[in-house]
Amino acid sequence: MSLSIGIVGLPNVGKSTLFNALTKKGVPAENYPFCTIDPSVGIVAVPDERLYKLADFSKTNRTIPAAVEFVDIAGLVEGASKGEGLGNKFLANIRETDAILHMVRLFPLSGGDKEIAHVYGNVDPLRDIAVINLELILADFETVTKRISNLQKDVKRNDKEAILEEGALKRIEKVLEEGKLANTLEFSEEELKKVKQLNLLTSKPMIYGLNKKAGVKNLDEEKPEYFKEMTDEITKNGSQYILIDAKIEDELKDFEGEEKEIFRQELGGEHDGINDLISGCYKLLGLETYFTTGVEETRAWTIAKGSTAPVAGMAIHTDFKEKFIRAEVVFWKDLLDAGSMGEARAKGLVRTEGKDYVVKDGDTIEFKI
Repeated sequence: MSLSIGIVGLPNVGKSTLFNALTKKGVPAENYPFCTIDPSVGIVAVPDERLYKLADFSKTNRTIPAAVEFVDIAGLVEGASKGEGLGNKFLANIRETDAILHMVRLFPLSGGDKEIAHVYGNVDPLRDIAVINLELILADFETVTKRISNLQKDVKRNDKEAILEEGALKRIEKVLEEGKLANTLEFSEEELKKVKQLNLLTSKPMIYGLNKKAGVKNLDEEKPEYFKEMTDEITKNGSQYILIDAKIEDELKDFEGEEKEIFRQELGGEHDGINDLISGCYKLLGLETYFTTGVEETRAWTIAKGSTAPVAGMAIHTDFKEKFIRAEVVFWKDLLDAGSMGEARAKGLVRTEGKDYVVKDGDTIEFKI
């Protein structure tokens, strides 16, 4: 399955800098608003050491990691939902994404020899979060009210599907009026099918990227007056946050392995923020990975947690669901420890599973169709 994350935030919060680091693809990141006029899209490999250990084990010819698509749009400003700063155009570019990465600036106006402007003149993360969320809410409110209006003819003739959809949308309309995100609501399976068709921005899972100053490790100790309040605001709605230093990650984007970690320490970085971010996106969306491995190819496949073997096989080809006979399954670590597939079979580590088997994260599978 494909995975797409839209990046939003005010101008000069580090969105494009992070995008550069994520994708190793240069986009404008100058110190002024609206420098990214067209959406930038980058495909990012999901870091997973299990994949490369399996590839080495199989002496494979080709290794293909799972991937995440990141869509970077220009910085939003107050009034974006009404078209300020080309906001409507930019918001439309992320309606098709699976989740939203909301970049929040924690780093100060000046540092070293460069001052980085803020559209409001000072750094206030809670205010910035509220501004962006309000623009997403207003954009969705317009979409919802328009759809409710268009449903009225069918509702008046007692169309069951229209009545079901109207009920769900009126609940969304109410929470949006209260300044809340649509993802705070729960829907029945039938309602969810209707709601998903609108691609509402506030119904998407959201992860916050807290872009900190280089070298700062304990933000709750440095800025206790707003850090807890900010994180409480984020988590109360079921969202997650990741601490990241986009500037350090961008400077390290061309390095790999041990050399990258040495430079990270020299620059004051504590851990790999990009790996944490991608892992956080997987967790947020309830995704996991299984593997296929052999001489020709070793590959990571992304699936929804709880997928049965036939459904998981659809990541390879849609025919696998209908043609599924059985799956030969071994946990990746058990396979490596055994030393060969033959030895893993001899030790009883390779299991034959049927249609009801729920695939686990880290399974290595050979499908029989």
